[in-house]
Amino acid sequence: MKLINITTLFITISLIACGQQNSKKSSIKNQYTVNKTEAEWRSILAPMQFEVLRQKGTERAFTGDLWENHEKGVYYCAGCQQELFSSETKFESGSGWPSFYQPIKDGAVGVGTDTSYGMVRDEVVCSNCGGHLGHVFDDGPAPTGLRYCMNSAAMKFEKKAKK
Repeated sequence: MKLINITTLFITISLIACGQQNSKKSSIKNQYTVNKTEAEWRSILAPMQFEVLRQKGTERAFTGDLWENHEKGVYYCAGCQQELFSSETKFESGSGWPSFYQPIKDGAVGVGTDTSYGMVRDEVVCSNCGGHLGHVFDDGPAPTGLRYCMNSAAMKFEKKAKK
């Protein structure tokens, strides 16, 4: 009798957890404004950019060009040049990847569920071309409490012009 109750409890908790995960709304689209073939992407992206943006790869921590960038400016998608993040929202997370607490504007990125490597994470993609940028976590600073942990290879940086 006790074994049945424990089993029932385990199944109930599992169903609730799955239901909560599946009820999370995804803002990743099926269609994007910028659509290219694999060959076209390979011709315009460097090998690491292609691996990250088109194959959902990840650069090693503390190796990307932008993780330690402290210049003022704007971070763009390396695939389609859409504005993604402002240096005003960049912070030092200690993770080894550029981290931001919010995108430059609503709709600049999409978020969906990533279940690769036996983990459940929130994947971040460019809302214009669907390129994989990184992941978002809920351990960031105020005011959002979010940490958009991005790959340097997925972005380009344009320094703000001095006035």
